Amino acid sequence: MGGQTAYTPRRSVLYMPGSNERALEKAKTLPVDALILDLEDAVAPDAKEGARENVCAAAVSGEYGNREVTIRVNGTGTQWHDADLAAAAQAGPAGVVVPKVGSADEVRSLVSALEAAGAPEHTRLWAMIETPEAILNVREIAAASPRLAVLVMGTNDLVKELRADHVPGRGPLVTSLQLSLLAARESGIAILDGVYNDVKDAEGFEAECVQGRDFGFDGKTLIHPGQVEVCNSTFAPSEAAVADARGILEAWEAGAGSGVVTHNGRMIENLHVEIAERVIATHDVIAGRR
Repeated sequence: MGGQTAYTPRRSVLYMPGSNERALEKAKTLPVDALILDLEDAVAPDAKEGARENVCAAAVSGEYGNREVTIRVNGTGTQWHDADLAAAAQAGPAGVVVPKVGSADEVRSLVSALEAAGAPEHTRLWAMIETPEAILNVREIAAASPRLAVLVMGTNDLVKELRADHVPGRGPLVTSLQLSLLAARESGIAILDGVYNDVKDAEGFEAECVQGRDFGFDGKTLIHPGQVEVCNSTFAPSEAAVADARGILEAWEAGAGSGVVTHNGRMIENLHVEIAERVIATHDVIAGRR
């Protein structure tokens, strides 16, 4: 299936309410990799249209530097969805985030709607995975269209739909998270972990970032600017990992053709070299953003 494309940093992906102009202004100064300018949950019904104008103006402004700017529209079937999607397509952000995507057919119809509304080539679809239907269809969803770039876990909705609880370690969600990761990796697309709700619980947040990184997520969606720094450092290769990767590559080059290569007492094979190359490539892209 899909191979891995060049690394795009999406360690920290912050939701910003589209109706709050001060928040949209503040976002220009935050060290986030990506922004989701939100028209859905964060915006009251009577503020939807004003928010739509705000986020589309922000997306075309060019004032967000190297931050990836995306727009989250209201879900399919809501009274705002069609107008949101058309406006977002015209604004041409890096991505259009759609909540509660449940099937491959829905992905294809969203892509058709984006294209019919004139979305430029670089505007990709980000699909939110947040229902049992989506989890059970996630492999087909991930493979449904070349325009789909990212799966975004909607863990709050998923917990609600499963009638589960938010607990440390996220036991009730592990199956859903891992199935979604398998689907994303098979199709060669990115995948973002869900939000952490308690902005005052720094320890719990960091533990969940570490869990997400260890599972294999590319980054995490966030609800508060105070969560950005920890997220960035957790989802970036550590100095020790970078040094180890460089050592592996040096040992591999030095031992070319000798059959068995070791580094720090460990046997090195092709797969270790590929992992080391990915660590270095990731580190270099992140270092280039500072």
